[in-house]
Amino acid sequence: MTLAAGARLGPYEILGQIGAGGMGEVYRARDPRLGREVAIKVLPASFSADADRLRRFEQEARAAGLLNHPNITAVHDIGTHEDAPYVVQELLEGDTLRSVLSGGRLPQRKAIDYSLQIVHGLAAAHEKGIVHRDLKPENIFVTNDGRVKILDFGLAKLTHTEERGQATNLPTAGTEPGVVMGTLGYMSPEQVRGKPADARSDIFSFGAILYEMLSGKRAFHGDSAADTMSAILKEDPPDLSVTNQNISPGLERIVRHCLEKSPEQRFHSAHDVAFDLEALSGLSTPRLEPSKSRIHARLPSRLMGAALLATLTIGLFAGRLIWRMGPEPPPAFHRLTFRRGPVQSARFAHDGHTIIYSASWDGAPKPELFSTRVESPESLRMNLPNRWVEAISRTGEMLVLNPLQFSTGYAIAGTLSQAPLSGSTSRELLEDVASADWSPDGTSLAVVRAPQWRYRLEFPAGKVLYETTGYISHPRVSPKGDAIAFLDHPVFGDDRGSVAIVDLAGKKKTLSEGWESAQGLAWPASGKEIWFTATRAGSARSLYAVTPAGRERAVLTTPAGLLLQDISRDGRVLLVQSNARVGFFALLPGETRERDLSGLEWSWGPRLSVDEKSIVFTEEGEAGGPGYSVYVRKLDGSAAVRLGEGIGVATSPDGKWVLTCQLRTTPATLVLLPTGAGQPKTLPKDSIDRSAATTFAAFLPDGKRIAFNGHEAGKPSRVFVQDLERGAARPVTPEGVTASLVSPDGKFMLTRTAGQAFGLAPLDGGGPSLPIRGLEPSDEPLRWAIDGRSLFLGSSKDFFPARVYRLDLTTGRRELWKEFMPGDPTGITNIGPSSISADGQTILFGYGHILSDLYVADGLR
Repeated sequence: MTLAAGARLGPYEILGQIGAGGMGEVYRARDPRLGREVAIKVLPASFSADADRLRRFEQEARAAGLLNHPNITAVHDIGTHEDAPYVVQELLEGDTLRSVLSGGRLPQRKAIDYSLQIVHGLAAAHEKGIVHRDLKPENIFVTNDGRVKILDFGLAKLTHTEERGQATNLPTAGTEPGVVMGTLGYMSPEQVRGKPADARSDIFSFGAILYEMLSGKRAFHGDSAADTMSAILKEDPPDLSVTNQNISPGLERIVRHCLEKSPEQRFHSAHDVAFDLEALSGLSTPRLEPSKSRIHARLPSRLMGAALLATLTIGLFAGRLIWRMGPEPPPAFHRLTFRRGPVQSARFAHDGHTIIYSASWDGAPKPELFSTRVESPESLRMNLPNRWVEAISRTGEMLVLNPLQFSTGYAIAGTLSQAPLSGSTSRELLEDVASADWSPDGTSLAVVRAPQWRYRLEFPAGKVLYETTGYISHPRVSPKGDAIAFLDHPVFGDDRGSVAIVDLAGKKKTLSEGWESAQGLAWPASGKEIWFTATRAGSARSLYAVTPAGRERAVLTTPAGLLLQDISRDGRVLLVQSNARVGFFALLPGETRERDLSGLEWSWGPRLSVDEKSIVFTEEGEAGGPGYSVYVRKLDGSAAVRLGEGIGVATSPDGKWVLTCQLRTTPATLVLLPTGAGQPKTLPKDSIDRSAATTFAAFLPDGKRIAFNGHEAGKPSRVFVQDLERGAARPVTPEGVTASLVSPDGKFMLTRTAGQAFGLAPLDGGGPSLPIRGLEPSDEPLRWAIDGRSLFLGSSKDFFPARVYRLDLTTGRRELWKEFMPGDPTGITNIGPSSISADGQTILFGYGHILSDLYVADGLR
């Protein structure tokens, strides 16, 4: 059937037809519930009786629906209308790669850029066990802003079916022996032969696409289908240098490796392809040498013979040298730890063989320091409990941190101490320190200080070089002592950020940005690069290098997340490989054991709804997507429902809306997401950055206004109140005064000054803040109790076990309300109360869980 503009397809309003093909018709449509435009692919009703075509259509929808990656077209919904099945996808603006290639071959840099995006998408699909099997330029879409999306998983095959621990039975069209599936010219040899195709088949098809992007010609093309199939099975395409003299030899090797006839001889994974491509992504186009005729014209004829002889001699010498050297051996990895728990930090001592690390093994409530050597699997416990090692000087002096306070996310602060390498004793140096490093000569310190959670980088200690309203991590002094590299995080507590450098005059430069997760940084001894671990999507960080000029390259990519700790003088690299997740437990009335009500892998910030019957939380990590995702779940443990993008910060009094913070906008904005039917509402934008709303935001009792923490550019945070329907946000506290809670009657708010002093201030901003007895700077207020005169609160001082206190506001008397320790504390890195009911009977405890192994890597370049 053909749908006219204005027609309805389920809840969707058709706006016009985009195109048509063998798998159906594609329409532009509007989803009135969410106020967005989408693309809808409809299989005509006349074809719905074709079981194979219908099976392939459903395969595409269900396979793509399992995937959540920026380089794969997102599937929003599936349905049926008048016996015609349809699938709803994100609407893309741009052209297919086929259309892009109609203009001829692509520049090498653009080809590498597109290729990297394709293989990242393939890697995400392959990790889910999904093989595309019909990769071709027609199924690659390039958006107007240069993003690449893989389309049409209609021939996808699920190689292993497991989702959330349960078997998932998907159709596997075309798996019967002898059936040829795919598009001629881009099929792998095993597809041509009708044999089963795995992820390496997609790599072959990708190689054919990359060849075409670089040469402007198809890799395999004959006068007939039989000729093309024969070429795929028996022939190699012409050398790329024949069609493109500017091609990098390394890039041609990648193409050849992808197009090996035997699957065993190809790249084993899309991650491997991405690694090699990323290593080339910083290369410039090779410079063209003058033509031979011009060279000859410049050389007198009597010198040509001598020049030729010299060239041959040099070539023979270089050839013999290369033959003797042989290929560089692959990197070697040596595991150092063998117990269960998280490794917090690790550093090489000056001898390069002794390693000091901090870990919480086998459920230990606090981290401990250990000493080990590369040659031995044994670790020796040191006499310094609850310490993280920050740096070791060349004279054997350690900087160790006692992390006394934890705020939101990764924001920590504690007391910095100095200790000998023996760990026999320590001497306190500075308070309110988040991280630190020695100068190369060991005489001065680079420290990140966080008084009142206002982060600043100092070098030497006391001289401020850089300040931020977000936070700073992993400062490292250059080998020459003339600059400090660090990770700059714009959102307080969130580890997305950039690699930056600042000189001794305070001039800051951003070297590499756009990382969704960035942790771990070190200088190699040469000082020519800065190495760091980060990822642009998800939480599986890889190892990268960037020069002070901003030239970036990939060093090491693995499926598991990496955290760079240190680099020795001889180039060995200290790495932590971790399996991490964030979640939350619920203690419910009448139940004696906790429930884990976490969502997927990184469920953060659970909040009880106003009616205390459901939970709103944020899914970060790879499952949450680059902008994170907001979910709602009932306390009975029924399936969580995704509401949309953002960080969930508050629920409306009637339960119909969730207030979310959108971090991908500049400045951060607030959006209302409906919990049921309805469309998202973006609140009016202005110059106020609302990223601090992740620390406090609340609906006022009338449901028509909100209060939130925010700040204007370069100024401290304060509290704003905004009408949801009209009016700009207006400040109601002085700069530097933020809020934690709003009183049940909406007349007062619990405030905190930059000096961490709590107070009770009128919400209308019309009066002074009154001091509160009994609250300490480390307290984290959770909720007003049902009596209206007491508070429930937690404390950042409580590491294990987690505790909830009740504070009487009139007397200042504090009592322990609830103490909680999970049944198996192994791997639990932090735990604390996140939300509580007004009667104190329902409590949510957020936790972090990490199992780590410490490795030394040798041979990384």
